[in-house]
Amino acid sequence: MYTFDYKRLGEPNAAAALMNADADAKYLAGGQSLLPTMRLRLAQPSALVDVTRIASMKEIAFKGDTLTIGGAACHAQVAANADVKKALPGLADLAGRIGDRQVRERGTIGGSLANDDPAACYPSAVLALNATVITDRRRIAADDFFVGMYETALEPGELITAVEFPLVERAAYEKFRNPASHFALVGVFVAKGADGVRVAVTGAAPSVFRAKELEAALSTDFSVVSARSVTIPPDNLNDDMHASAIYRAHLIPVLAGRAIERANSF
Repeated sequence: MYTFDYKRLGEPNAAAALMNADADAKYLAGGQSLLPTMRLRLAQPSALVDVTRIASMKEIAFKGDTLTIGGAACHAQVAANADVKKALPGLADLAGRIGDRQVRERGTIGGSLANDDPAACYPSAVLALNATVITDRRRIAADDFFVGMYETALEPGELITAVEFPLVERAAYEKFRNPASHFALVGVFVAKGADGVRVAVTGAAPSVFRAKELEAALSTDFSVVSARSVTIPPDNLNDDMHASAIYRAHLIPVLAGRAIERANSF
């Protein structure tokens, strides 16, 4: 690992100012992806700007029909929070099944979204729930946020300060996980709200995406049978040593059906 400076600040604007002054600096949230990359000498930031102690970025607030989660809230905090369990139990359930206990205590929602790992769980929730990513500069709709593999709409130095989730009638997540990494080989988040049904898939492609075939079927009949009747084309899905594209395509409607069952159990 190369040498670097470590800086810890107490408010988002100060952290952003440091980043804007040093193009080679990186934000440190949970560090679950960044630190291993640094240990392998694949990344050489000049400084790490730690945002995990910024109080406003760890807050979780439930007001009216919106749940707001600070960008530095760790997975364990989201999973255990009473407001999240009440407002969006499917989101609390997802957070409680990310990785293992150590990962859940360190990893953050903002770090997960900024990294945009193709197999991460949170992107599917943000996309399916039509959430809004709030940064130190602007508000970004979920449909505009995820661009490609490890690529988002964030600009250099832009900091995710919070994520705003609208409440929905029913929502849940189900995944078929890699037994070693606990990442999703395929993960499906299903949400039914006033504006219809949204289904987001992670792990199956280079980036999270909406499954329009499932959305159309479930908008007509929000049921397990309806989900499993859908055929997902394997085109553009990942095909690797862990699973073929055809197998991933088969898993998507199966997991969507399981997610509906889970949503009905909350």
